[in-house]
Amino acid sequence: MKQGKIVKGIAGFYYVHVVESGIYECKAKGIFRKDKQKPLVGDDVEIEILDEAQKTGNIIRIFPRKNELIRPAVANIEQALVIFAAADPKPHFNLLDRFLVMMEEKGIEPVLCFNKKDLVSKEELSALEEIYRPAGYPLIFTSALEEENIVEIRDILKGKTTAVAGPSGAGKSSLINCLQSKIQMETGSISKKIARGKHTTRHSELISVDETSFIMDTPGFSSLYVNDFQKEELKYYFREFAPYEGKCRFNGCDHVHEPGCAVKCAVEEGKIHKIRYENYLEMYNELQQKKRY
Repeated sequence: MKQGKIVKGIAGFYYVHVVESGIYECKAKGIFRKDKQKPLVGDDVEIEILDEAQKTGNIIRIFPRKNELIRPAVANIEQALVIFAAADPKPHFNLLDRFLVMMEEKGIEPVLCFNKKDLVSKEELSALEEIYRPAGYPLIFTSALEEENIVEIRDILKGKTTAVAGPSGAGKSSLINCLQSKIQMETGSISKKIARGKHTTRHSELISVDETSFIMDTPGFSSLYVNDFQKEELKYYFREFAPYEGKCRFNGCDHVHEPGCAVKCAVEEGKIHKIRYENYLEMYNELQQKKRY
């Protein structure tokens, strides 16, 4: 018996990374189908070895999951490295905040990375810091082109399973390529074949950075809809609101229309950034509209 982590699953086969032993091609025992439990990329599992030389085996146990994402289908993500460009294109703050809310709701720690720092001034970097430092998020500025702060990214990834996400054009693939020479991801424009709508197979896959560190690249996203919880919960996913809970005039204040709201006062005083609050209002209104229909 050996313990390992599923790093890829395709066509009913699961590829399990075992420290110091390598990758084993495994099938899942029928008991999982009976229990309606499907192994996911990221699962920590126990396998029985069928053929050591051929590196084949069976998954006989799935250990309890810390969390589970649906899109992409993956388990046990410990943190998310969220990569946006500091410029070219300019960061889409509403999209970024939606991703942060999704991670907060799943209990996954986000780390914000603004790439292409070589394209912006110190003042522009400071403006980004002013939005997200007060929110309590770890923040790092990188340049894949100049390989700046790559060592710091490696330290962040060390010993963890990290989802790497960001919109197209952020330099995500270039950054991942900097992390390890073995990782060869296509950079640049989308191929003409894909652009013409050819069928492509997408599957979740963990990439081993070292023996204990894994990254999972997620496809570039253009929209994230906040719709799987109640509007009253949203305020708990904006961490800079936390110090003001219980300080509003009304109990259960949603920090929207209510008078005597401590959060709105903090926004006016510049303690909570206006961009973050405006994005909160937009998401809150979307959830309110959803409830009506």
